[in-house]
Amino acid sequence: MLNIRPVKLADASFIQVINDKTLGYDYPLDKTTERLNEIIADDQQIFLVAELDGKVAGYVQAEHYLCSYFDPMYNVLALAVSEEFQHQGIGKQLMAELEVEAVKRGVYTIRLNSGEPRKEAHQFYQGVGFEQSGYLQKRFIKELEK
Repeated sequence: MLNIRPVKLADASFIQVINDKTLGYDYPLDKTTERLNEIIADDQQIFLVAELDGKVAGYVQAEHYLCSYFDPMYNVLALAVSEEFQHQGIGKQLMAELEVEAVKRGVYTIRLNSGEPRKEAHQFYQGVGFEQSGYLQKRFIKELEK
C-alpha cells in the first residue's frame, strides 16, 4: 500500500539514489543528508515522500515562492519517482497531496519549470491539470568562489 508522508532524515539514502538514478544528480549521501536536515527544519518547504513496502518510491519537493508580482505560490523543485515504480500513478498521487498541503497552508497556486527536452514530463504535468504559461526560459548559473 502506498503511503505519502513528510520526508524524514532516515530517507536520505533513498533520496540520494533517486536523485542519481532518476534525475541524474550524483550528489554524495553525506551532503544529501545535510540538505535534508536543513529542508526538514524549514517550514517554508514541502517535501513529501511516497513509501511503498517500507521503501521510498518517489518524492516531491516544493518551496514557498514569494515575489512582488504574484500571490504566494509553491514552486516545485523536484518530482521524482524511482524507475522501478514509474507509471503506477505515484507521481500523480504525490502532486495531488502537494496540492492538499498547499491549500492547508493557504496557498492556492503551484508553479514548476520543466526542461524543454522532457516531453513525457510535460504530458504528465498537463495530465494533472497544469497549463503551460509564459515563455521559454534558459537557466543561468554562476558558481561563486568558496
